[in-house]
Amino acid sequence: MRVVQPSQMTIGEVDISKMTFNLKSRDDIPKILKGLQFIYLNTLLRDAIFALLIKRISPDVSKTNGRPGMSLWTIFVCGILRLDLNIDYDRLLELMNEHRSLRMILGHHVYNNEEYHMQTVKDNVCLFTPELLDEINQLIVKGGHDLVLCGQNSKKKDDVALHGRCDSFVLETDVHYPTDINLLDDATRKIIQLTAKLCKVLGLSDWRQHANNASQVKAAMRKAQQKKRSKAKNIAQQKKNKTAIQVAHQDFINCAQGYVGKVRQTLLDVEKIELIDIIGQKKFDARKAEIEKFIAHAVCQIDQIRRRVILGEKIHHEEKVFSIFEPHTEWISKGKAGVPVELGVKVCIMVDQHGFVLLPQVMQNQTDDKVGVSY
Repeated sequence: MRVVQPSQMTIGEVDISKMTFNLKSRDDIPKILKGLQFIYLNTLLRDAIFALLIKRISPDVSKTNGRPGMSLWTIFVCGILRLDLNIDYDRLLELMNEHRSLRMILGHHVYNNEEYHMQTVKDNVCLFTPELLDEINQLIVKGGHDLVLCGQNSKKKDDVALHGRCDSFVLETDVHYPTDINLLDDATRKIIQLTAKLCKVLGLSDWRQHANNASQVKAAMRKAQQKKRSKAKNIAQQKKNKTAIQVAHQDFINCAQGYVGKVRQTLLDVEKIELIDIIGQKKFDARKAEIEKFIAHAVCQIDQIRRRVILGEKIHHEEKVFSIFEPHTEWISKGKAGVPVELGVKVCIMVDQHGFVLLPQVMQNQTDDKVGVSY
């Protein structure tokens, strides 16, 4: 059972229409809550959004029978807050449990100590999908236009044309500066950690020294890094340094390959001795798939390091990966002064003359001249 919002207010609960916010605050939260208050007080807009939430969020689940779930208003508020602040679930949970104004707009009075739990928040807020957000955005923009144009008495709403402009910017991802050797270090470290966790659950002792193993990989990577820092101008010394660089990179490759092979052997051993029933076949398959994903990244980086350093080949830009954790990350150079390179994804935004975002579009592997936006 999932209600839109409890119809009966409890003792001590504050009416959302009577809530006040600190308008002098320069933080984002009061502005977001003020906007949510406007949506709540605009009956037509609120009903349209709630009708959309009822249609899109768990349509097969009965809205009248069963165990009470998180209200649609709470999901809407938390989904908007998480996206506008660009925060993770940990900070969202902290705000839901500790932020006074947010708790009031969620319907909790001062004396209500009810707390939300992480899994509950994740299971419900994840229902707020990008597709649903796009439909809600269209409703809110329409409501915003009505509000703005109501003050323009000189013209009728239907006679006011919208004028939009498009621009693109880089939404930076949370990644470190990518090189093939530190990406190989990332991939090898992850397969060691994930395999060690799997063995711990299964009661195996194969990876007791996994922290030391990861340190060995890191040390081999650092040695390869240091060898590249020489600035010798003597030709003989340059040849000697080149040989030392190749040897250090080959040692790093051998170290990573050794652990990749050991991880693969561990996965085979687990399947042979039939320990999978301890955690279940589905969970084992999921963990194995995650390990194999990072193994594929490690194999790819090993191949590129060998080709670039040992064989002297040039790696084409299309073959490069700039993050194994956020593989959608692109290497973007827009020619900005002082910002030669940005790591992230390009996003195109269409904005009208009133400042409302009409249409966002992710430009995955696209340039500005290849994207046409219509509204």
